[in-house]
Amino acid sequence: MSTNHGNGKANRLANEKSPYLLQHAYNPVDWYPWSEEAFEKARTEGKPIFLSIGYSTCHWCHVMERESFEDQEVADLLNQHYVSIKVDREERPDVDHIYMEVCQAMTGHGGWPLTVVMTPDKKPFFTGTYFPKESKYGRPGLMDILTQLHSKWTEDQDRVVRTGQQIVDAIQEHHSKTKGKGELTKETLTQAYEQYESTFDPQYGGFGQAPKFPSPHNLSFLLRHWKLTKQTHALEMVEKTLDTMHRGGIYDHVGGGFSRYSTDEKWLVPHFEKMLYDNALLALVYLDTYQATGKEKYADVARQIFTYVLRDMTDPEGGFYSAEDADSEGEEGKFYVWRPEEVHAILGEEDGARFNRVYDITDYGNFEHSTSIPNLVEKSLEQSAQEEGMELDELKQFIEKCRVQLFEAREKRVHPHKDDKILTAWNGLMIAALARGAVVLGDEEYAKAAANAVHFIGNKLQREDGRLLARYRDGEAAFPGYLDDYAFLIWGLLELYEATFEADYLMYALELQEQQFALFWDKESGGFYFYGSDAEQLLTRPKELYDGAMPSGNSVAAMNLARLSRLTGNDDIVRLTSEQISAFAGDVALHPMAYSHFMMAVQFLFGPTQEVVIAAPNKQAAQEMVQEVRRHYMPNAVVSVVTNEAREKLLLLAPMLTDKTTKDGKATAYVCENFACQAPVTSLEELKQQLT
Repeated sequence: MSTNHGNGKANRLANEKSPYLLQHAYNPVDWYPWSEEAFEKARTEGKPIFLSIGYSTCHWCHVMERESFEDQEVADLLNQHYVSIKVDREERPDVDHIYMEVCQAMTGHGGWPLTVVMTPDKKPFFTGTYFPKESKYGRPGLMDILTQLHSKWTEDQDRVVRTGQQIVDAIQEHHSKTKGKGELTKETLTQAYEQYESTFDPQYGGFGQAPKFPSPHNLSFLLRHWKLTKQTHALEMVEKTLDTMHRGGIYDHVGGGFSRYSTDEKWLVPHFEKMLYDNALLALVYLDTYQATGKEKYADVARQIFTYVLRDMTDPEGGFYSAEDADSEGEEGKFYVWRPEEVHAILGEEDGARFNRVYDITDYGNFEHSTSIPNLVEKSLEQSAQEEGMELDELKQFIEKCRVQLFEAREKRVHPHKDDKILTAWNGLMIAALARGAVVLGDEEYAKAAANAVHFIGNKLQREDGRLLARYRDGEAAFPGYLDDYAFLIWGLLELYEATFEADYLMYALELQEQQFALFWDKESGGFYFYGSDAEQLLTRPKELYDGAMPSGNSVAAMNLARLSRLTGNDDIVRLTSEQISAFAGDVALHPMAYSHFMMAVQFLFGPTQEVVIAAPNKQAAQEMVQEVRRHYMPNAVVSVVTNEAREKLLLLAPMLTDKTTKDGKATAYVCENFACQAPVTSLEELKQQLT
């Protein structure tokens, strides 16, 4: 966080809504937001652009600000020789994607803050990430870099411009080349599973070396693989990872919710920022694993995530905030860590000592400055119960009593900064998670919270003409929505339809799907571009596919289309689904593990898929049958309820439901597999038999 508020005068960023840009509003650097005004100034004055991209909860962005952007010497150099632009990557993921790709191509790595120097017409000729002010530890300093680049620009500008053009040509060529359409087979699914298996950490769960990211969609793929193939090791990998993540310090044992990633292989020391998208995706996989295994502990974790989000990350009007910072009072993790004596002071000597033993809070600590991150990495609750001479339930009650007291005490600390902008895409993910929570945990409150967020987006983040926008904050919605905004919100709406069976959510999903096709579809090669045909056209128009910390818009779109094709039977959607899969088949076949969410769509299409339709006089009459369906983990199923009242509206959206009617006025279930239906049944017992 900038500590400079009130010192010096504000720059142009003071007029922005992004919390990240506002953090830099009192820097002595003469920052511009990404705007035509900035590029025009660079062209007129013949200066290169210094572009800095980050986000408000980024630790190293804060460090670079303190060291360089609040420093008058750095500011003088930038103001004299450059036009400086600040971008919030969460508002402008289109800009971030393109220049991050350039950085990775030029340097072999990427990350934030992202530092780019480019010509006035946006062609990059230098990239990097964090730089200290002065050169040290073999890392070049920003002062030296800016001085050298200024010399090159003034002495041999033609050559610098040529370099920028070559980089742009290379990026454009890369985007014009696809690996070609292709076929994905069941062997591709097996190959993905084997790649996960070969990188799995059997001791602590997760894949590969530290740092470890949760990447919950990898686990969702493996869970489905287990369901479809009965490969028990797939389920073991999921459970091991979910258990050790929850026991680690990456999970907030006092307040609920997960941090962004772990810096070590044990999930012990997190990077403490909490992101909405991680918590949404993690809730989804904990819910699915609960449904698949019946183990209550997974349901508990999902509930704790929702408690955190609904308490700390929900706007009074229903939208969800983006993130919470890692730092408070200038120190990373300060809000979350404890010393033994602090715990004693809150819980008393005896209870405090016991809590410290259970949660590894020691005099020497497991984090900086001899502080401790509460965790259960080396010792499970079962082991602690034995050591403390308690029953497991008794220990759990003791912990909950202590947790509440510690939470109340922690609330009095200086809180990390909250990024309270509301992003359509990330809200879509949390809507999906909460709606799924309502289905799996039988809690209507979660469906209500999801519905409130949908209402918020419809009211605040959709233009009169229906166009989705990407970001809302402080009364202003801005930026034409990206592919992720459409794909993730459609996902949320499909989950909410199956949680409520309100036809309006299915209708909304289909309207957005149509809009997504019109704005983003590549008519020549298939697949969806990242930004719309009506948005600012940048150096190139990429199609994102890699399922990294979040699944890509194209992967989620593939899954949405697969589900919509089964829910509606609409021929256009069926055709579009197969075009979407084949457009990327060449890329996916090369390294299927990198596309786990896309592979779930492939699993879905290979089937078997189930279509379950319950026809009933009203929702109440369908309730028992709906409950029975929800007891089963059926990842490749779509479920509809056709009531007398909603029949007309639903048949317009899904004509294939026309013949699904009640028998003798009773609730009637139709269980179909790959469009072939079993005999309709009216008793719960018969439905149970068909489902198993």
